[in-house]
Amino acid sequence: MRIVVTGQAGQVARSLVERAPVGVTVIPLARPILDLENLASIVPAILANGPDVVVNAAAYTAVDLAESQEEAALLVNGEAPGEVARAARALGVPVIHISTDYVFDGTLERPYREDDPVGPISAYGRSKLAGEQAVIAATNDHAILRTAWVYSPFGKNFVRTMLRLAETRPEIDVVADQAGSPTNALDIADAILAVANNLSARPDDRALRGIFHMGAQGEAVWADVAEAIFTERAAAGHPSVNVKRIATTDYPTPAKRPSNSRLDSGRLAAIHGVTLPHWRESLSACVQRLLTTDRPE
Repeated sequence: MRIVVTGQAGQVARSLVERAPVGVTVIPLARPILDLENLASIVPAILANGPDVVVNAAAYTAVDLAESQEEAALLVNGEAPGEVARAARALGVPVIHISTDYVFDGTLERPYREDDPVGPISAYGRSKLAGEQAVIAATNDHAILRTAWVYSPFGKNFVRTMLRLAETRPEIDVVADQAGSPTNALDIADAILAVANNLSARPDDRALRGIFHMGAQGEAVWADVAEAIFTERAAAGHPSVNVKRIATTDYPTPAKRPSNSRLDSGRLAAIHGVTLPHWRESLSACVQRLLTTDRPE
């Protein structure tokens, strides 16, 4: 199987390259060959590589900056995914599109299901919802995977930031009133590979297509995640770090965050047979790896 993935330097693309088993070739594409800000570059770049599955993992992820650059976010997150999906349709292959919990307003008291009404409260969320709609309009052969709170050993993310701050601070303020499921991009990659296999093996199975939620098992608030990171760090012989639990209102940002980012991933398990590990398990492995083999950026 040949899988083209957009976003060569991103967490998901790098995780796919690492997790790909023997017999699966992952081809990451990025600028200048494929430039999501240059829509005309997208289809030719994908067609030239002749993939069996296309994964759109690239995105404009600067959530706060998107508030003042919504047009740029809409181009990359809203319009470009439609071009990626059109390339997949031209090849007659499925497209897997990575989306986000930010398409919801975060006000539900339970984890979000796929059929819950969307209602983004930020420019980033609006751009990601536009991307979902563009993919759906471009091809029926799609699986949209919504995830949340992504981290990994790669790039910029909450885990790496906490480890970096812990090197110089004995106490760190962390928001304690936003709930979600921290999801390791390496687990996301495993899930994508499983879904890709299913889509390729059963091209006429409509049940495998559509929107699915894909989050780690369990739930937490950001302060819980930080405490888990620092517990792992202390166990490895580093000085302890205290977490000061604060409210979202104590840490104002340009973009509003959903207070509830929990996703019900039951449909993905029932239809694709994919269940991600518990967040604590995957977080522990990531922190240990960063402390022993990598240096936090």
